[in-house]
Amino acid sequence: MANTGNGSLATTLILFMVSAAFLHKVQGQNLMTDNVSVVEGEVATISCRVKNNDDSVIQLLNPNRQTIYFRDVRPLKDSRFQLVNFSDNELRVSLSNVSLSDEGRYVCQLYTDPPQEAYADITVLVPPGNPIIEAREEIVSEGNETEITCTTMGGKPASSIRWMKGDEELEGELTVEETYDRMYTVTSRLTLTVTKEDDGIPVVCIVDHPAVKDFQAQKYLEVQYKPEVKIIVEFPEGLTREGENLELTCQAKGKPQPQQINWVKVDDDVPSHAVITGTDLLIENLNKSYNGTYRCVASNSVGESYDDYILYVYDALTTTPIPTTTTTTTTTLPVTTQGTVLSLHLPPPSVTLHLCLHVTTDTPVRVCVPECDARQPALIRSSVWERSTQTRVAQAWRRRAGEIQLRSMGLLSYRDLELYSILSEQGLQQCFVSLSS
Repeated sequence: MANTGNGSLATTLILFMVSAAFLHKVQGQNLMTDNVSVVEGEVATISCRVKNNDDSVIQLLNPNRQTIYFRDVRPLKDSRFQLVNFSDNELRVSLSNVSLSDEGRYVCQLYTDPPQEAYADITVLVPPGNPIIEAREEIVSEGNETEITCTTMGGKPASSIRWMKGDEELEGELTVEETYDRMYTVTSRLTLTVTKEDDGIPVVCIVDHPAVKDFQAQKYLEVQYKPEVKIIVEFPEGLTREGENLELTCQAKGKPQPQQINWVKVDDDVPSHAVITGTDLLIENLNKSYNGTYRCVASNSVGESYDDYILYVYDALTTTPIPTTTTTTTTTLPVTTQGTVLSLHLPPPSVTLHLCLHVTTDTPVRVCVPECDARQPALIRSSVWERSTQTRVAQAWRRRAGEIQLRSMGLLSYRDLELYSILSEQGLQQCFVSLSS
């Protein structure tokens, strides 16, 4: 009886050791596979891999647990499944022209005791349809709100939608709807308030989906806005003085283009002899009663805008009576005006001359004084006179029997000023002051 008990114990021990060795060997055979995502109509590849295989059989089953491949043999009569690779360590199978019905869990199985299984989920991606972008209004006025929608249909999984306005990313309101065939329709609504700067700016709907790249649609904003108005002074270049003319031009730009442009004087009437031609306003022979604010008003279907010009009329340029002295003589120079040329008739050299010239400019002044009397070249010497902007300046040129003095006072408005003379037949000197802009 003792021997019998010892034999049973030995048998049990041997069986335990064999089972442990077998289990160790099985556990050392690691079966692995991977999930697969594939675009509808393309090829999916399933790989069943074994580490430390001991010649155990590998097979691949479909989601209905039908055998697709047993080792390198295909029992399933679906020619879309093709053997890519078979070895002791791998069974790799391709599935071409994948359809939505092929989606599911595939089983890699290793014939051990008990069998090992690993699972590969095939996910079929269906590209969405082309995005459709629509605006609630084709044309919108500045300051108003508009809505733009972007819709893409028939995708799987559901798409996401982003918005760009120029370089700025915007966020819309997303709606996802699942259809009967497990597809998704996605709509995004973008609401924004437009400005005139948005006119002509593209708004882009970007569809993000794993089955497609660079999927987008765009629409250009068309924004109408009221006119932008600016008054341009065409004449004069400097100060407005009595007796001169004033010419203003009204520049107005809007969308649509301004339908009407009007000139008015704030709190008063435009002078009766003012001439309005289209966008231009001309007032001749200014006087101080014309002082005030002149307004250009432009309007279109969106609204109206205006710009103001404040007129202040300064005193006219005058020539001061010039006292001249000798032992017995005082002379006032006769002055005539021809455009921008002052013609001064000077008396004989025995008289002292005082010439006062009032000029305005925004640039440095250059005065050239050549010799005034060819018979007496030493009387007035050539000279060059330069001064800075807005500086009160004075310069004198002496002669034997007196002096001629030129002074520039106040703001300067002409680039060049030349003083020169011509000798007359009768011995009188005729000097010109030329003002050229």
